Amino acid sequence: MTTRKPLLAIDGDSLAHRAYHGLPKTLSRAEGRPAGALIGFTNFLLRLWQTEAPRAVLVGWDTLEVPTYRHEAFEAYQSGRVFEDAIVEQLALLPEVVETLGFAAAKAPGYEADDFLAAAAAAEQKRGGHTLVATSDRDAYQLVTERTTVLQPVKGVFELARIGPAEVRERYGVDPGQVPDFIALRGDPSDKLPGARGVGPKTAASILAQYGSLEAALEAGRFSEQREELLLYRRIATMDASAPLPSLTDQTPKWAEASATYRGWGMDALADRLAALAA
Repeated sequence: MTTRKPLLAIDGDSLAHRAYHGLPKTLSRAEGRPAGALIGFTNFLLRLWQTEAPRAVLVGWDTLEVPTYRHEAFEAYQSGRVFEDAIVEQLALLPEVVETLGFAAAKAPGYEADDFLAAAAAAEQKRGGHTLVATSDRDAYQLVTERTTVLQPVKGVFELARIGPAEVRERYGVDPGQVPDFIALRGDPSDKLPGARGVGPKTAASILAQYGSLEAALEAGRFSEQREELLLYRRIATMDASAPLPSLTDQTPKWAEASATYRGWGMDALADRLAALAA
């Protein structure tokens, strides 16, 4: 089955953090509670809905209080990350906000937001549709196909680059399907993955151009002392497309209901914007 309208899959944590740090932290809602992430993320979501006209929206979320298999397999994974209380408070509210708007939210113990994006893109591709993946995380380049495009913020959250297969090759020097191998070899400082000793981005791309895959390089005798480590890093870098998804049937936004929610939180500007959409 083919569809002309895309599925929009959003990395909720990635864009909420970007919104939070891009807006004044003095923004508040009722009772002086913080509101920057709520405002910025909602405005970004509304903009995407209006500009991309998707058939449905899925927003994936991390479960901060529960470790994933990645944390259990590699103790240093994402270590040292400390989030301010204000953003944690808003991250707890945002999945409810997404559902109030009439969209789908995916959050489950043991999975990261990335995994839901991978599952959604795989399901939509099988359906014959196209997926737009909105995230600032370049790990998502591995999802890119002729039917899956990454929308990557390049300034704030409102200027977006469209990343297709050609753009992945231009930026990384590898095909999208090689991105987990590339990350394993190059490393990923944000996730605390060391990578192969002495290997940077250009060398990682050159190795994959020569061998085609991490396994082939290992079979040829490269990095024999780091074999198990590198295979683990690639497993950690690979998004899990088996993550459980909610229904992704076509959606009709609930602008009026969401407007009432924001009004109750004392966020009148957003409430007015949603009321105008409802009208």
